[in-house]
Amino acid sequence: MRIKNKVVMVCGGAGFIGSHVVDKLLERDVEKVVIVDNFFLGKMRNIEKALRQDNKTVLYREDCKDYEKMNEIVRNECVEVAFNLAVVPLPASLVRPIWCYNENVRIVETLSLLLYHGAYDTLIHISSSEAYGTAKKVPMSEEDPLMPMTPYAASKAAGDHLIESLYRTFGLDISIVRPFNNYGPRQNEKSYAGVIPTTIKRIMNGLPPIIFGDGLQTRDYMFVEEAAVAILDVYEHTNTRGEVINIGSGQEVTIKSLIEKIMEIMNYNGDIVYKPPRIGDVRRHLADITKAKKLIGFSPKVTLDEGLRITVEWYRKIFGS
Repeated sequence: MRIKNKVVMVCGGAGFIGSHVVDKLLERDVEKVVIVDNFFLGKMRNIEKALRQDNKTVLYREDCKDYEKMNEIVRNECVEVAFNLAVVPLPASLVRPIWCYNENVRIVETLSLLLYHGAYDTLIHISSSEAYGTAKKVPMSEEDPLMPMTPYAASKAAGDHLIESLYRTFGLDISIVRPFNNYGPRQNEKSYAGVIPTTIKRIMNGLPPIIFGDGLQTRDYMFVEEAAVAILDVYEHTNTRGEVINIGSGQEVTIKSLIEKIMEIMNYNGDIVYKPPRIGDVRRHLADITKAKKLIGFSPKVTLDEGLRITVEWYRKIFGS
């Protein structure tokens, strides 16, 4: 199922992963990209280039959980496919837990209801590896139980369960992508920032990196552009319908090692500050990407060292150093 010449809506399209999905859609020559974002985390700088493509992109500053607004957008724009990347991030759930949970679940409810009513044809929902919680065994496969450790993770697990039930009950055209830790250019560097942009920004500002806990907790880091390509490939391969698909590098790295790599790239020889562990921090993550390889021919190429160099250079270009 080719996405070329389709009208595609990207919820959260001004955000980190969402804006890269927008770029990859334009490369595949879709008829139009409809970006919907309330700019909770999204930034205009992420989509300025995309918006300059005449008649190819349109932006709506709306909340993706608002059913009436979304119904109007989908029907007026004749949307055929929706990619859901709209989200309130994990750190927000540690400050406003119930609000974060409800916001994320309501976004999924709205998009699912529109699909159920036939407003558009296909939903590709972007979940999170956080839904698994801490790995009980590695690598972590799609068959592993969901044991979320934070309200954010619980909201992702709840959304996944709803979507899977709609597929099983009504046969709706739905797939779930479960990315592990994405990184790269455009990742949010301000409130609710992840460890990579936070570390880069601190070093640029002459401050030491921070590690919460012992630094031996692990993650599976995936370069964002490769993740965006994989998300589109999930749509184009109909054997993914009703499936949950992990997207990751299949490589495990400790937070301490990750920060040391950034320090080396940035020629920083100072100290690391250690602070108490953060609540809800998973101990170990590593993706089993066997299913993605089988269903969409997924094969990540960008190494962590290469991706980090690209990322550091992007932040230096944007913020100067």
